[in-house]
This record gives sequence, structure tokens and C-alpha cells, in this order.
Amino acid sequence: MKKVIVGTKSMVVSPHYLASQAGEHILEKGGNAFDAAVAVSACLAVVYPHMTGLGGDSFWLTFQSAEKKVRAYNGSGRSGKNATRDKYKGKDSIPFRGIESVITVPGMVDSWDALLKEYGTMELAEVLEPAIEYAENGFPLSNDQWENTVKNAEMLKENHETAAIFLPDGKVPDRFTRFVQTDISNTLKQLGEKGRDDFYCGELAERIVASLQDKGGLLTLADFAEHSGEWSEPLTGTYRDYTMYQVPPNSQGFVGLMILNILENFDLSEIQYGSYEYYHLLVEAIKRSFQDRNDYLTDPGFQDIPLAKLLSKSYAKEMASLISFAAAGDITSRPVGSDTAHAAVVDKDGNAVSFIQSLYFEFGSGVVAGTTGITMQNRGSFFSLDPAHVNTLEPKKRTFHTLMPAMAFKDDKPYVLYGTQGGEGQPQTQTLMITRILDYGMDPQTAINEPRFVWGRTWGEKTQELKIESRVSQDVLEQLQKSGHLVNRVEAYDGIVGHANAILIDEQGYLYGGVDPRSDGAAVGR
Repeated sequence: MKKVIVGTKSMVVSPHYLASQAGEHILEKGGNAFDAAVAVSACLAVVYPHMTGLGGDSFWLTFQSAEKKVRAYNGSGRSGKNATRDKYKGKDSIPFRGIESVITVPGMVDSWDALLKEYGTMELAEVLEPAIEYAENGFPLSNDQWENTVKNAEMLKENHETAAIFLPDGKVPDRFTRFVQTDISNTLKQLGEKGRDDFYCGELAERIVASLQDKGGLLTLADFAEHSGEWSEPLTGTYRDYTMYQVPPNSQGFVGLMILNILENFDLSEIQYGSYEYYHLLVEAIKRSFQDRNDYLTDPGFQDIPLAKLLSKSYAKEMASLISFAAAGDITSRPVGSDTAHAAVVDKDGNAVSFIQSLYFEFGSGVVAGTTGITMQNRGSFFSLDPAHVNTLEPKKRTFHTLMPAMAFKDDKPYVLYGTQGGEGQPQTQTLMITRILDYGMDPQTAINEPRFVWGRTWGEKTQELKIESRVSQDVLEQLQKSGHLVNRVEAYDGIVGHANAILIDEQGYLYGGVDPRSDGAAVGR
């Protein structure tokens, strides 16, 4: 069981200990939270390659202490100009794996450039140094990477560039084997030397696109050259005495605010922590918000999303009134992937970054772009081929995105930075974490350690199961079953419920870091 780490000056949390250490290294060299966050992001792309990489997307919430303002950066890519429904005639859906799933431009590299230009103090080459070192010289292959490689070995064999990296000598490497990635090391060095534009309109872009097109891919050089992320105002809400921040659509972040609005209609101080009523209420609040998410979420440039209504307290009260403590509601959910990595950084000056990045499924599309070492995401497979669906595939469109980093403020200052891996489970785990901290007074590590659940259809499973960790009492599980929940008792610390991280800043300025015991993460403070 992990114990909370308390820092007096700074804190870095991530799902891999080497990435957390990379962020702390940058802070020790004099960098700020933004420099360190990019270093953590890049390092995760190397040491957590099954979860994230340069071929994926990212979303960021930033707070710069001097300007006292929270901003959001959307680092997700749009579909290519050739990505039309006609390209998938005869198919019910876009394939989850393979070249047909590679239809959106990766946005993460652009987001690194945006953060450093806006708030950083170091050059890209300097913050990439830890990632380059681990790619070039290797690192101990983690438990999580080993488990996911075993699970996906047959898929990884389908692309020879992919197999050469992740299945050296044609087999799954042993745990803690030195894992070297020469191609991605060379790519990172080239990025450090030439910068962001090389990825989107330079020699590196040419190599990526040529490889994808050789495999029958739809993305073009023009698609890459036209990519740009964007700064925006975050979504805001209140919960009790706290101000809550989420990134706006095409992220599902508004769901996190909706759930808290519903829960605000109940006095959690009168609901015993860990009881049947506790778990039932949280599940039911989550279900209600998911229905609206499925009906509305897509690229807001293509469809109006009624956020004013969805985030209103009156609408939340209406939804809360539909919750019965006696029976489970019947709400459908859509299956989504869970391949993601969240991290957060706070520095000595009070600058704060909460961010999350992803390839969508484990190892994304399973396609590596030639000799670049870049695994391409399969995020575009989440588009629908139904022309009447709100998230239907169209050229130059961002898809429904599960990524949703979060922040909670107290007295106009950052109080909790939090997030989690887990697709459908992200708003669920976020709600569990933040209510345990704000309503039940837990420190971040305790809130993360405690038993969790994930409701709904994940990884394509056609069920509304409530997967709940076995540490929940048998009496509570039986009551949930009797009230109509499809209870599936999973492992005591099960990866299906995601890998969460959080930082809490108390009134003394001390920083409490929590990371998930279900991950290979670490909280590093000083």
C-alpha cells in the first residue's frame, strides 16, 4: 500500500516513477512546472509506450501563478481530409486496430511546443533529455508494459516495425529487461534540434506520412501541416466551497462537472463512507451524466453542445430527483478504450499543470510509422459511421475524446490537481477521488488507495456491469446486486479501474502527492 508523499516546495506525480523523476530533475535544474510537465510527458512516451507516445493526443490545464488564471490547451488532432464514411463502405464501424484506424493527426508534439513557448523557461531539446536517455540507453521494462505486451502480443506481430520494437527476437521481453528504443531516441533528438515544425511540415512529417501511405493510410502531408492545437477557456463549476475546472469539448470533461452538480444535492456527510448508499449514489449520478455525454459530445465546431443547460444547477437537481436509493437506473453507455496516462506538476512558485495523454487503446493502432519509432494512435476509430450520429466521421473533425485532466481551487488558489487513466472510467475515478478528498477529508494517496469501481461498457464489452474491487464488503456487494446493479467482483487492486494521480496543496503550502498502487507510478516531492 502506497503512503502519501509530502513536499515543501514542489511535487510531481505520474504513472511511471522514471517519468516523475524526470520532472523533478528538470525542476532541480531550475525549470518551472511547465518545463517539467513537458519532460514528464516526453518521458512517459518512452517509458510507458503502451499507454502514450508521440503518435497520440493530449489535453492540458495550466495555472501560471503570476497571471492567476487557469487555461486549457487542446492537443487533439483532427481527421484527415480523405477520412470520409465512404472509405469504410461495407463496414459497420471503423476498425479499432491497423492502418484503417489511423485517421487523425497526432496533437501531442504541438502541445509541447505551445506550453514551452507560452510559459516555459527551457528549450525543447533540454526538456527532452531524460526521455532521450531512457530511449537510447534503455530502462527496466515495467510490470504494466509487460502485462499489456503479453495481452496484445498477437496484435503487435501484425506490423513488422511494431513487432521489432515491442517483441524483440519475436517474443515478449521479460519484466525489468533493459528496453531500448533506438528509433524513438533518434526521433526525439531530431525534434530537439529542429523543433515542432519538423513533426508537422518537415522531414520527419514526410517520413511518417510516407510510411502510413505505404500501408494504405489516409493521412496526408497537408493534414499534418494544417494541424494546430488551441488555447481556450476551461469549463468551470462549483462543488460545495470549491471551484472546479475541466477542459472543454471535444473532451468529456463536462461530465466530471455534471456528476458533482448532481452529488451536490445530497449531503454526503450523512452517508457513511463505503456503505451501500455511498457506492449506489455515485454510480447513479455517473449514469445520469453519461446519457447526456453520449447524446451530445463531439467536435463543437460541427455540432452545438448545450453546455449551459448541461452544467446548470437546476438541471442537476432535476437529474438528482430521478435517483432512487432502492433501485439501479437503466442507462446505456458506449464502450471506450482505456489507454491513457495522467500526470501533474506543481513548482515552488505555485505554477501548476494537470495533463493527460493517450494513444487510445493499448499500443494505439498497433502501427509504427516506419523507422521513426512512433506508434500511431487509433483515436479516430471512435468516430461513428452512422451519418445521423452526433460523432459521425467527417473530414477535419475532432472526435469525442475521453481525456479530461482536472483541477479544484480553494480560495482562488490551486487545491487539488487530479486525473486518471481509464477511458469510460475517467469521470468515475475522478469523482471517487475528489469526493473522498473534499467530502470525507482523505489525503490524495488514501483516496486513490481505497476500493474503486468502473461502471459500463469498456473495451467493447456489451454489458452494463458494475466492476467493483473485491475489497468492498460482501454485504455491500450483495445489496448492490439486489438493487439491480450487475455486480462483477474484480481483483483487490484491479487495473480495470484505472491509474490515478493527485496533488493536494494545503494552507501551509505543503504538497501532498498520491499515485496509484495499481500503476508503476511515483510521487516525487522536495
